[in-house]
Amino acid sequence: MVIAGLSGAGRTVAADNLEDMGWFVMDNLPPALIPKVAELADGSSAAGDRMALVVGSGQYQDKVAALVSALRSKFTRVQLVFLDASTEVLVRRYESSRRRHPFDVDQGRGGTLGEIINAERVALEPLRALADLVIDTSDLNVHQLRDRMTEAFGDGNCGHTMQTTVSSFGYKHGLPIDVDLVIDCRFLPNPHWIDELRPLTGLDQPVSGYVLSQPVTEGFLERLERLLELILPLYEQEGKSYLTVAFGCTGGRHRSVAIAERMAVVLEELGVSPSVVHRDISV
Repeated sequence: MVIAGLSGAGRTVAADNLEDMGWFVMDNLPPALIPKVAELADGSSAAGDRMALVVGSGQYQDKVAALVSALRSKFTRVQLVFLDASTEVLVRRYESSRRRHPFDVDQGRGGTLGEIINAERVALEPLRALADLVIDTSDLNVHQLRDRMTEAFGDGNCGHTMQTTVSSFGYKHGLPIDVDLVIDCRFLPNPHWIDELRPLTGLDQPVSGYVLSQPVTEGFLERLERLLELILPLYEQEGKSYLTVAFGCTGGRHRSVAIAERMAVVLEELGVSPSVVHRDISV
């Protein structure tokens, strides 16, 4: 795939989306290198058979159309995706970014920002005419563009899926710094004070049975499940790729472990396949 389009229309965002879907992406590639790099897309290399080449704006654009035509004559599957947007929207985007427009940098045309954008639009018209897919991002935010790319190029195995981790930890060993949600389980009755349970962990049935059988635990888990059922899809809609939910107790061996294990089962029932990590279980 070759990704091209107007500066500020979303080439980089589209490329990031493809990378999330498992594509091998090379950004801001000089057109002269396209034929050489495309050789890697024959399925025999680490790049596999899904490669995306992102071409920038500026002085090389008049060569890209010819290169795309040459690729199509050599390879059976070559797609050109063109990102477009209205001049008014692009002006707003560049004014908010305070960056100099790359077409002005390369061409040194001068003039107003709107005039520079329109000049780039004219220069890219031959390339736009070759596009297999034109995406107008004028009214799309980054999440909607992601959904559009996933709809067009994703499949059941490589669509945007948030990777979820459930972890346990002990407060006396310090708060984890790489988590998104921290839930304190120290209000639950502590198995540590029961002699026969103290040497065990939340992975052992006597401990998990004790923790999960407490009256307060049932109401806690019920409300927590409803919360996660609500917020997990919202995190995905916001484009979050990784989410870690951490459960903490005093030592990180009993209550937090038992609750983390139970919530992993709950997430499975909600259609999520979480990883489970017990940070302090052996401390």
